[in-house]
Amino acid sequence: MTSTGPEEKQNGSNRKLWLIAAAVGGVVGIVVIAGLVWYLNQPVPEEVSLEAAVAGVQDETTTTAAANDESTTTTEGPSDAPAGIDGAWTIDTTIGEFSFEEATASFVGFRIDEVLGSIGATQAVGRTPLVAGELTVDGTLITDALIEADLTAIVTNASRRDNAVQRALNTTEFPIATFELVEPIDLGAVPQDGESFAVTGVGTLTINGITQPLEIPLEGQVTGDLVIVVGSVDITFADWDVAVPESPAVVSVEDHGPLELQLIFTRS
Repeated sequence: MTSTGPEEKQNGSNRKLWLIAAAVGGVVGIVVIAGLVWYLNQPVPEEVSLEAAVAGVQDETTTTAAANDESTTTTEGPSDAPAGIDGAWTIDTTIGEFSFEEATASFVGFRIDEVLGSIGATQAVGRTPLVAGELTVDGTLITDALIEADLTAIVTNASRRDNAVQRALNTTEFPIATFELVEPIDLGAVPQDGESFAVTGVGTLTINGITQPLEIPLEGQVTGDLVIVVGSVDITFADWDVAVPESPAVVSVEDHGPLELQLIFTRS
């Protein structure tokens, strides 16, 4: 029978410590990788489209009509509604639902491309459903439009980004972003029910207390007693002194990305 000396006992203890440390390190590594995979695999909503926005409103109308046992599932307004689309229109946030899986309501948001270390590319998407605004139509012209978005209500497709986004946008000091039309939009002709139009809105965008000129391509459609408008334009965040959030896990983040909007208007 041989005895174990102090040195051998120490070496044995050291080996056990290394094995334990390696096991703990492996678990931590798995957790980190799993966390990054979860982060990367968060649902990324589709880009805004007029077709999807109109379909969402029509589905909502159909569901509401069925629930109320109405005989029609169209979005036609009352018989004494004004002809055409002349007049003032207001964003109606009571129409539709807001989530990343089914955003059928009005919202304003953004997209940013990211690359995560050793994992791959993903896209950060943030949206706020707290929007307000009006537009005025006179004949074939949209003469005025003002849209406001409450950026403090932005949620992203990965909640761990939310606080960083709030800091980057400086929402504590400047919670509201605005877009204001600075010249009329010519529709060319008065759109009829079910007809779509494509125009460019020339105006100013204010974020973080900074106002810059902006031209945004817009698509719209008259759907019964609603006017649905969507738009998207690539902006450089540094133009509004917004620094994109950084993280040790993020290799690169684009300093630009699409500003998106989906707005549903009803008569004022």
